Amino acid sequence: MATSTVKASRPPKLVFGETFSLAYDTFCSNKVRFSLTALGMVIGTASLILVVTIGMTGKQYVLNQIQSIGANMIDAEYQGGGEDTTPDRLTVDDMYAVLQRVSGVVAASPVVPLDNRIPIGYGKERDVRVLGVLPEYRSVRNLVIVSGRFFDAQDEQARNKVGVIQQKLAEQLYGSVDKAVGKDLKLSGLPFTIIGTFRERVDTFGQSEVTDSTMVIPYSVSRYFNNTPYVQQIYFSAADPSIVVPVTEQIREVIRSRHRPESNYVVQNLTALLSVADRTANALTLVLFLIAAVTLLVGGIGIMNIMLATVTSRIREIGIRKAIGATNAEIRFQFLSEAVLISLMGGVGGVVVGLALPFSVRFLTNYRIPISGLSAIVAITVSAVVGILFGTVPAARAARMDPVESLRYE
Repeated sequence: MATSTVKASRPPKLVFGETFSLAYDTFCSNKVRFSLTALGMVIGTASLILVVTIGMTGKQYVLNQIQSIGANMIDAEYQGGGEDTTPDRLTVDDMYAVLQRVSGVVAASPVVPLDNRIPIGYGKERDVRVLGVLPEYRSVRNLVIVSGRFFDAQDEQARNKVGVIQQKLAEQLYGSVDKAVGKDLKLSGLPFTIIGTFRERVDTFGQSEVTDSTMVIPYSVSRYFNNTPYVQQIYFSAADPSIVVPVTEQIREVIRSRHRPESNYVVQNLTALLSVADRTANALTLVLFLIAAVTLLVGGIGIMNIMLATVTSRIREIGIRKAIGATNAEIRFQFLSEAVLISLMGGVGGVVVGLALPFSVRFLTNYRIPISGLSAIVAITVSAVVGILFGTVPAARAARMDPVESLRYE
């Protein structure tokens, strides 16, 4: 009775401290068994962190690829009209009307495609895709200048016969991008000086107007070959990605107001594609997260199994503790703390492993893999929860044991 009174009068912190100390001593006395059990939590926790890292890396890569095409870019193109009507194609005046009436547009360029053939020596020729554009085309399409320069406003106004060619075309014709600069090409008998080479920031695999055999020339010069105001498409650039959607709608309204009602124009941006890519990446991350959760579940079951075995092997110890005054709550907390300790040690080890791999990649390579500190916190929390959930049954079993029967157990 005196012992019971002393225990009841102890401060809660001392009881907790003694319980965790006892749990740690038990862990140290069964290092191999408990360490192998904790290994399951190490694998599960590391998997959880790596899954989040992989998901964030994939999401960042996909979004960066799409944004590299031009997050602010808006494309307008004529799709046709009613039956038995003459084509109501886009014109350069449509572009200037949009620039005047839509304040969110900061740059624009028409695209006039011209299929041509160029001599490559010894009587041979090859097909090239010639695009007549304004100097703003470079910024709107987010092109990369590999060598030389892009033509500017002075070249456009002076109608200089200059052009830039796609990187692969330069390598095929001249061996390298540097050797291509300064060379002359003839388009329909007119000599053009190559002043630079370019490439798309992200390879669109020929799905855009730019191909591996593309040459870009000033729009004013392209009128020599096609003396009409019609253009195939018009690219616009919004001032900020946040206003792309409303600006797209404003551009659509301006173009519709300048043409016949039955004419059909597609005015689109990459916002929908970005949204789809974002949702897809999140869904993939969720699926991988669930797979990692299964690993944690297996680790939790391992903890429950080892704790049930521990309770069975320590029945006499439980009887002695109850005989000297330990309450059911203290017995329950003792075994629950052991389960949580195993789970947390495995969780901490998993966090170390899970964060070490991405950090090593960042250290050894130039890839900047995103690392989420929140995932480490979540992993530790989940480890503690797993320890509590799967340690409850063994702890409750230990607490329910009759002290007399426990002392008789051999």
